[in-house]
Amino acid sequence: MTDSHLIEVSVFDPDRASAAQWAAYHAFRRARHAEDLPDDPLLDDPEFEEVLRTSSPLAASHRFIASERGVLAGNMILCHRRENTPDHAAFAPFVDVFGGVLTTHRRRGVATALLQTAHAFMTDAAQTTATFKVHHDASNAFLRMLGATQKHRMMENRLSFDQLDAPLLAHWEATAATPSNGLRWEVHAGRVPMARLASLMAPFSHLINEQPLGSLEMPRIRYELEGYESWYADMDRRGGEHFLVLLLDGDEVAAMCDASWDRRTPDRVHQGLTAVASSWRGRGLAKGVKAAMLALVRRRHPQTRLIITHNANVNAPMLSINTRLGFAVYRENTLYQIDRDALGAALARRQDSARTPQRPTSAM
Repeated sequence: MTDSHLIEVSVFDPDRASAAQWAAYHAFRRARHAEDLPDDPLLDDPEFEEVLRTSSPLAASHRFIASERGVLAGNMILCHRRENTPDHAAFAPFVDVFGGVLTTHRRRGVATALLQTAHAFMTDAAQTTATFKVHHDASNAFLRMLGATQKHRMMENRLSFDQLDAPLLAHWEATAATPSNGLRWEVHAGRVPMARLASLMAPFSHLINEQPLGSLEMPRIRYELEGYESWYADMDRRGGEHFLVLLLDGDEVAAMCDASWDRRTPDRVHQGLTAVASSWRGRGLAKGVKAAMLALVRRRHPQTRLIITHNANVNAPMLSINTRLGFAVYRENTLYQIDRDALGAALARRQDSARTPQRPTSAM
């Protein structure tokens, strides 16, 4: 039996939350962080509030909290493409679902209550597919129990800068662009001029859509200038840098690698996409741009101790490069999808089961 009748789900609006509501939310997120991401830094309260109050020009976020007997027990964030943005119709059927439940409140109907709210939201918005990304065994088991289908797996890999092999990196960088292949370097540290970014949106979109994405149902991924404008404005406020390394064949992008550094967490760098155009694969370009990126970050921020990257579990070439560099798997993220009707049916079954009195079993 669950205490689902004692669980209340409500909207959490960062722009309208009272001081008391914020205090409860901060206490909840600190407890969740300690359970979920104990090795990662935690933003202080004012910075976190600023982040939540900053809206994206392309994506809309809706936050919900679940309280059990008046105690904040779980949260949920629903993210989807904003209306009246480019290619909105292709994105409209999809919603990304994030969130979690405190350990002390699990198996009491909190997640079910939050997902009932998600199902109602999807129905109102005419969304048909929900996507979840999880890494805990309990979360994987819960989604499988609901009937969600595993569609993709991502490895979060981490490497200490102290482990980098400087001669190997120098060799990879030196052999990537040679007189024989005619490639040339283009490197940006701090910011990439917006005019240059505008010219790169199409080739970057092409490159990322060539990456393995398992069996995920999703629209074509778009690199968009509005997203960079918003991201750069945020970095201007908090302090941060964007690094981009390109190998060019004339004006065409043969390979790219980018990364970002955040002044709030100065000991780490997050590496983004490393990609090579299909016609240039098998020639060491991915190793070259990755080596150039790591060397650039080391020169720019010698205090950096950790680099973090994510790779599809089926991206064997990139996983091989990372292994040679010394990256180790830190956690595995699994992506699940479930359609709205299947989610509704699963939730209804759970509700019926909770209402059904359990007959005691006889001892044998």
